[in-house]
Amino acid sequence: MNKGRKTTYEERIEIVQYTLAHDLDYQKAIEKYHVSYQQVYAWVRKYKADGQEALQDHRGRKKTLEELDEQEQLKLRIKELEARNEYLEMENALAKKLAEIRRRNTP
Repeated sequence: MNKGRKTTYEERIEIVQYTLAHDLDYQKAIEKYHVSYQQVYAWVRKYKADGQEALQDHRGRKKTLEELDEQEQLKLRIKELEARNEYLEMENALAKKLAEIRRRNTP
């Protein structure tokens, strides 16, 4: 069992094309590129279904503002306003506490 390794987008394309060129001989690809069977199998399946773009790694990627639909934009705006509101409430509480401390220390 090969543990596998990190691969780039170009490597994944190369591995898939190698596997397809050798009549889906996954074992050859595993030995040549030192990746796991599960990864090669998943990449080939994604490649067959959706082409090269399916091999891109989109983990952690956020949509740009232009990519968001109207509902998602509204949700984002609500989050921003809630964060701003929380910040202002904290700032206000701090100012009140500071004023209270000053009143106690003033004779």
